[in-house]
Amino acid sequence: MVLILLGLVVFTGLTARNLSAYVRENLTVTVMFGDNVSNREAAILCNKMLRKHYVTKMEYISREQALKEQTKALGTDPSEFLGMNPFVPSAELHLKADCANADSMKWIMQDLKKYQQVAEVIYQKDLMDSVNNNLSKVTLIMLVVAALLTFISFSLINNMVRLNVYARRFSINTMKLVGASWSFIRRPFIGMAVAEGLAAAFLADAVLAGIGYALYDFEPDIVEVVTWQDVAITGSAVLVFGIIISTVCVFLSVNRYLRMPTKRLYRV
Repeated sequence: MVLILLGLVVFTGLTARNLSAYVRENLTVTVMFGDNVSNREAAILCNKMLRKHYVTKMEYISREQALKEQTKALGTDPSEFLGMNPFVPSAELHLKADCANADSMKWIMQDLKKYQQVAEVIYQKDLMDSVNNNLSKVTLIMLVVAALLTFISFSLINNMVRLNVYARRFSINTMKLVGASWSFIRRPFIGMAVAEGLAAAFLADAVLAGIGYALYDFEPDIVEVVTWQDVAITGSAVLVFGIIISTVCVFLSVNRYLRMPTKRLYRV
C-alpha cells in the first residue's frame, strides 16, 4: 500500500508536468499579415516561421478560409455587402511550453515583427499570465504534497521493518557473541528486504497498472498528457523505492542492535 501511494505521487507529478506543458503549448499566437500580402507570400513566410526554434506547430488560414469560417459563424457572407473579402491571411502559432510566458513573448513578438509582411502579432496576454500563475501554484502544491507523502511512506516502511528486526534482536546478539561479522549478520536481513521489496513493488505496479487502465477506459484522451515513458518511469520508480527503502531501513535497524550492549536488549 505504501508503494502504491509512492507510485501515485510519481505518476501524479509526471502527469502534472505533462499537463502544464500541454496547456502552454495549446495557447496560440496569431500572426496577421498585411492586406497586400498574397496567399503564396504568406505561405512562404509561414514555412520560415515554422522553422523557428520556439514554434511547435502552425496553422495557416488563407483569406478564403477566414471568410468561410466567419460566414459560418455569423450566418451571412460579409463580402456580399462589402463587395470584397475583408479578411487577411493569418497564421496561428503554437509555442514550446518553455516559451509560453510573458518574458519570452516580448522577444518573440519582436522577432516576428521583423518580417515586413507581418502587420500585427496578437496573443491573449491575460490568459497566458493566468495559466502560468495557476500552473505555478499547482506545481508548488504538488511538490509539497509529494514531499509529505514520501516522508510518511518512508516512516511507515521504516516502522514495519524495525518491528521485524526488533523481534529477532536476540538472534542478532547471539550471532555477534559467537564472532560473526556484522556484514554476515546483515546479509540475510538485507536479502529478505530485497525480496520483500521486489514482491511488494510488483504487486504495487500491478495495482497501478489497473488504475491506469481504468483511467484510460474512462477518458481515452488521457493519452494526450500521459505517455508510455511516464508509465515506465512510474513502474521503475516503484521498483527502486521498494528495494532501496526496505534495504536502507533494514541496514539501519540491524546496525542499531549490533551496536547495542547485551544488557540493553532486555530494556528496549
